[in-house]
Amino acid sequence: MTEYTALIYVMVAMAATDSDMTDNELLTIGNIIRSLPIFRDYDQDQLPNAAEDCAAILTEDGGFDTLVGLAHDSLPPGLHETAYVLACDVAAADGKVSQEEIRLLEMLRHGLTGGRLPVAAIERAARARCTTG
Repeated sequence: MTEYTALIYVMVAMAATDSDMTDNELLTIGNIIRSLPIFRDYDQDQLPNAAEDCAAILTEDGGFDTLVGLAHDSLPPGLHETAYVLACDVAAADGKVSQEEIRLLEMLRHGLTGGRLPVAAIERAARARCTTG
């Protein structure tokens, strides 16, 4: 699995975790892929296939655990926090974070991040970027 695919899986899983992929979540994923340097060389035509593959994993028993393991194994340590940032941005995109999203963030926190202080900073930054007033 490529780094691109792992990051996309994390974002798609976050959007799908509460069974309600909102327009804002999908827009956020698209904006991230178009604007972040990590995706500079990504072929955006591959996004639908990556999203379908991710959905197939999530329908399996233990799919979210599998996804976190794949992300951990596929991403170099320097991109673990990036994955968590992207997950937080997608979770915050629609202005509310569901219990299912909180649970996936917890799983990602334990599987990918390096400590409480970076996690708190990432979560606060995501809230600040999505606050409307």
